[in-house]
Amino acid sequence: MSLNGPVRQVPLVQQVADQFRALIESGKWARDTRIPGENQLATELGVSRGTVREALRSLSLTGLLEPRVGDGTYVRATDEISGVLLRDELSALDQVFDARAGIEAAAARLAAGRPSPDRLKGLIAAVEARDAANDTADLEAFVVADTAFHRGVVEASGNPILLRLYDAMAGLLAESIEASAHFPEHPQLRAAHLDVFEAIAAGDPDAAARASYALIETVKQNQ
Repeated sequence: MSLNGPVRQVPLVQQVADQFRALIESGKWARDTRIPGENQLATELGVSRGTVREALRSLSLTGLLEPRVGDGTYVRATDEISGVLLRDELSALDQVFDARAGIEAAAARLAAGRPSPDRLKGLIAAVEARDAANDTADLEAFVVADTAFHRGVVEASGNPILLRLYDAMAGLLAESIEASAHFPEHPQLRAAHLDVFEAIAAGDPDAAARASYALIETVKQNQ
């Protein structure tokens, strides 16, 4: 004979908050966009405005949403990890670089342990895109290409947890790349990116980790 515990009813506020979270995670409520007002949401869901307000407040506390006085509520982050980072303003450039170094070096080591031809092609394509953006001093394209290279290294690790952590920092990472970019790029920086690529391609985990740390240090020195 087995006994089941009492059925736990999920509070209405939590149900509504979960629906809003799903809209954020799916991209239907995109980052940096304003969401519908409380009255509209309450009408669409058939709940009270107070329920909507409390649900929005709970997501604001996690950093997913940001209420702006006189302007409505905006999506600030797409998951709780990045929400906490942004909410607590852990965005000093040196701190972001240090976090990047730890994640990217671990990822580079793993990637070198099992180099994938397809992912190596993606990395060299990102290097070439960086070169093209550097030649034309196109900051937006440069940030996209450099982000693709660094994320490609993490993706090549094959570790979904590292990738999720990295993606959670996406906004801060893009800001750190944009803040440290200068044209024309110092030759040492391009060489440092190639060192990471070559160590991964050679299947040398220790060299890949060292090169990844060295790359971030080179970026910091050339800010």
